[in-house]
Amino acid sequence: MARVHHDVLSVEWIKLELIRTAYSTRGGLFAAMDPRAVVIWYILLAIVPWFTHNITVLACLFAIGTVSIFLARVGPLILGLFVLGMGTEVVYLSIAAWLFGGNIETLIALAALNLKLGVVALASMAAFVSLDPEKLSDALLAFRAPQMLAFGVSYGYRMLPILIEEFSTVFEGYRLRTAPPAKKGLLGWRVAAQWAVLAVLSFYPIFLNTAASVRTTVEALETRGFTHGAANAHGCRIRLAKLRIGLLDVVVLTVTVLAVAAAFAAGSIWPVYR
Repeated sequence: MARVHHDVLSVEWIKLELIRTAYSTRGGLFAAMDPRAVVIWYILLAIVPWFTHNITVLACLFAIGTVSIFLARVGPLILGLFVLGMGTEVVYLSIAAWLFGGNIETLIALAALNLKLGVVALASMAAFVSLDPEKLSDALLAFRAPQMLAFGVSYGYRMLPILIEEFSTVFEGYRLRTAPPAKKGLLGWRVAAQWAVLAVLSFYPIFLNTAASVRTTVEALETRGFTHGAANAHGCRIRLAKLRIGLLDVVVLTVTVLAVAAAFAAGSIWPVYR
């Protein structure tokens, strides 16, 4: 059992989870949709929470976001970080409100804020876990975003596996050259502190290696005529010709709009305001 937990919580597992997230290899409902429809769906859920302070409405929107992450098959690493972040934020905001003499209205206001941030975070996870670099770049181009912005997003996603591999190599190299603490301390805090220091030190070589990779990539793109191709309207039309809004896209967007309308209807029946 200890060996299994060690394998799950390893650097290699984290690296594989990040790669699966960046390249949308888990599948799911939104991965089968047109990327433009996914972006529209995300914008809808990211904007709607900021138009209300009704706790009932926000709770319903949070429930919609929760269902969406399961339909999108969000990985355990991203989901765990979200739960940890939300839990920590709720705890320290509640403590701060109590220390500064807050009352029940303060707690309701903090609950509304946390629900809004939670809805946006859930929608972000469900949408961007389902879009690989190529799909996201095509969606931005379809919405008339600048070519260099679309390329930058796609390039950033594609650099992620390289950065993770570089970090893993440098970090393991530091571990091999560094003696472990003589005493682990309570709950192994000295080991955790040493790993944190090594993680910070690992970023400096990564910056140098990344700069070299970026220069090589830019030279290769310019050799292949990337700048000219980006400004060519005919080439852009050929690239976007594969995008099609299908029945699944229409159904998902319609169901989402109806669910949001139902959330506001529920808020009018059971109003809980800040």
